[in-house]
Amino acid sequence: MAPQKTLTPLAWALLISLGLIWGVIFPAAKIALNEVGAITIVANRTFWAALMLWGFVLIRRIPVPGNPRVLLGFAVMGVLNNVLPFSLIFWAQQHIEAGLASILNGSTAIFGVLVAAIFLADERLSARKILGIGTGFLGVATVIGLEHLKEFDLRSAGQLAVLGATLCYALAGVWARKTLTGVAPSVASAGMLSAAALVAVPVAWVVEGPPTLDLSPVTFAVLAYIAIPGTGLAYLLYYRVLGLAGSGNLMLVTLIVPPVAIVISTLGLGETLSVNAILGFAMIAFGLAILDGRILRRLAIRV
Repeated sequence: MAPQKTLTPLAWALLISLGLIWGVIFPAAKIALNEVGAITIVANRTFWAALMLWGFVLIRRIPVPGNPRVLLGFAVMGVLNNVLPFSLIFWAQQHIEAGLASILNGSTAIFGVLVAAIFLADERLSARKILGIGTGFLGVATVIGLEHLKEFDLRSAGQLAVLGATLCYALAGVWARKTLTGVAPSVASAGMLSAAALVAVPVAWVVEGPPTLDLSPVTFAVLAYIAIPGTGLAYLLYYRVLGLAGSGNLMLVTLIVPPVAIVISTLGLGETLSVNAILGFAMIAFGLAILDGRILRRLAIRV
């Protein structure tokens, strides 16, 4: 097994920046939802981010593969990694707090490990992974409060929608591994966002109406934020950190996003979260730490 990469000061700075950028998206989307629909946010997010990334690809003169297998990879990734999860999360935020959505979204890595073990031969479950997944799922159950599902309502549906989004991300990770290996990250990001925009823009037009300029400056600002730094720049940072620090260290961003979203949502939007939500996030974080493995190794050394 390859040794775990270390986080250099540059990697730490980029990782924290990525966590801050993604953390702001949740309260930003909550603000945008006051004037536009969830799918409209997705359409804006994917369209403008795709343009930004294609500009980056052209400036850097990065080769763009055109074989059908790669194009199919872009198309499926656009739906699995962008249209479906973005739509589910933004729809959910009409019924649950932005901070709560960010906590449930934090289970993405846990679903990712489980789905990878099912579909990828080299990602088998170990005892440590099973313990980490179990702890994470217990955290998710604590956040939701399974007893609340007996009285199923829009709030319950919103929480389950975010979990559906995390499952989409996990499936997208497997699909990317099978179809887009060897494609430059910036090209893969631009390709899948373009495919996503080709779906989201017409769907938003039909379901939520044509684009309008009759929006407040704040809404325009948050839509621009979600698309450009929140998606276009974030993808470039994501793959830069992945190259510098590896996937294990990149998973730490999952622990940065929810606190950022919670603080901003509390101070800026007046949201409050239950004790169960905070406790559940702590359990999800502990599950991620178990999956990472370094804490357990250090404890074993001390013993």
